[in-house]
Amino acid sequence: MGKHAITAGFLPLTDSALLVAAKVMGFAAAEDLDLTLVRETSWANIRDRIAVGHFEAAHMLAPMPIASNLGLMPLPLPLIAPMALGLGGNAVTVSDALWKAMEQHGGKADLDPAINGAALKRVITKRLHGDRLQFAVVHPFSGHSYELRYWLAASGIDPVAEIDIVVVPPPLMADALRTGRIDGYCAGEPWNSFGVDTAAGHLATVKAAIWKSSPEKVLGVQAEWAEANPASLDALLRSLHHASIWCADSANHIELSRILARPEWINVAPEIIERGLSGQLQSGSGLVAVPDFFVTHARAATFPWQSHALWFYSQMVRWGHATHSPENAAIAASSYRPDIYRRALRPTGGALPGANAKVEGALKLATAVGAVQGTLVLGPDGFFDGQVFDPDRLDAYIAAQAAHIR
Repeated sequence: MGKHAITAGFLPLTDSALLVAAKVMGFAAAEDLDLTLVRETSWANIRDRIAVGHFEAAHMLAPMPIASNLGLMPLPLPLIAPMALGLGGNAVTVSDALWKAMEQHGGKADLDPAINGAALKRVITKRLHGDRLQFAVVHPFSGHSYELRYWLAASGIDPVAEIDIVVVPPPLMADALRTGRIDGYCAGEPWNSFGVDTAAGHLATVKAAIWKSSPEKVLGVQAEWAEANPASLDALLRSLHHASIWCADSANHIELSRILARPEWINVAPEIIERGLSGQLQSGSGLVAVPDFFVTHARAATFPWQSHALWFYSQMVRWGHATHSPENAAIAASSYRPDIYRRALRPTGGALPGANAKVEGALKLATAVGAVQGTLVLGPDGFFDGQVFDPDRLDAYIAAQAAHIR
């Protein structure tokens, strides 16, 4: 019996890899941690079970702690994200019929979000007097929802007025596509590759191209539990850190895909899972290489950037899920806890980001004087349409988005 004991919920997704590897490969045990993982079927279940205390921690949608802290969800409670669980990992998959229509309007199999967004816009314009397209996401307050909306809006498509967005659990996406209940979906791997193989789906674009180096899942914990159990939380973060390094090594991808394929984890063929780990994706028209499709360690992939939290908050405001105020922005930013991340990982001796947010000013200063030894400095987040998010200009960013589609 380890010194620390934690039960964590997860969904069967490739980006649960850090939690699974921490348990299976012994990184949790090395931190004297008994880690129990419980597979769940929906994000609503994850939300409810952490709220009632069944889980100390959970594989969680990156916007979920923010939404909970803003009182936007049932059973709202203070949640924090002391660690991210990787970058990227999502894609947008469309039905074969929709893809053929997009191809006729200039769509390309290279997953370029600008080209394929423009093609989708032309398809929608042609069918304005017909049934609206239905796209699925995994939860209203998810990275999937906000990146899909961002891609559509930047492509000239109003996600409110021109299409319908519905919620479907990730493992059921392919079935919904195959039966014609939806025309497309945004989900994490392996459910896009699964949809290509089993539902004649076609990849339209990927998260890594819409928003480069963008977060997807985080480790979510109750703020009260984190405050009362710092040693246990730190042990968990260190075990996940070591798992992130192991998962990032391409030499381990075959073994990792076989582990994740087991019935207790994802229960999908390992060769399908391996596509997301390697970034060698079958689009439906052939192989497309996306080297940064899912990143577990490089580029400070597990750091809980408060600028990421603020971008999700900006989208909550944009789409009418939250009202903008200095108080709400502060709640959003403080939902991500880089201070806890540094406390836990400082003993590992690795380089840690010196700032809590990716801002333009910090990058310019670091370039001018040189980064402090042992720290990482990264520039502000960029998007496929050329826009940059600098949290120091949050008010202007929100105002500029309001001037466009929604």
